[in-house]
Amino acid sequence: MERTVTIELITPMLGTVPKNKEIYADFIATKNPDGIDKEEIQTIEEIEGKGWTGFHSDDQGLFVYDYFIKGFLKNAGNVLKDELKIKALRSKISDFLFVKPRKIYIGQKVDGVLERPLRGQTAQGQRVTLVRSDFIKEGTRITFQLKLLPHKEITWEVIDSLWTYGEDQGLGQFRGGGYGRFKIVS
Repeated sequence: MERTVTIELITPMLGTVPKNKEIYADFIATKNPDGIDKEEIQTIEEIEGKGWTGFHSDDQGLFVYDYFIKGFLKNAGNVLKDELKIKALRSKISDFLFVKPRKIYIGQKVDGVLERPLRGQTAQGQRVTLVRSDFIKEGTRITFQLKLLPHKEITWEVIDSLWTYGEDQGLGQFRGGGYGRFKIVS
């Protein structure tokens, strides 16, 4: 069974992709045993500085890959597994729920840049780093399809619960700061 989902951002969503192809390739190489998708690397805008994140882009505009949505749903399943009383919910979402298309378009261009400090505790004491992220503004609609294979525990009602959680949790970076919150349109 398939569903088309449209969400509308109610707060700006920050980009998550390093705007440095080498950093991105090194990160992906640690996560993907099959190697790096060279086409994916080409969708990254290259800039000089470090600490800047944005979105993938091509001739059609800005986009997120399908795994951005699926990863969100898997994380939500991990958080809500006890409340929903479904063991290994994250794994079941991985096996029975699929997101299409591969590239989910989110607009033609970024709407702005947010700079913010990140604080971290290190062995040398507290450190502060300035980071910046491209963002797309509230009101942006994002549409994609979900395909759910038949399963006795993973139903559309369960998936709807994950989206309800997500409306408050948000998508993208700095979710703890209220960024990336959305509402389900359809």
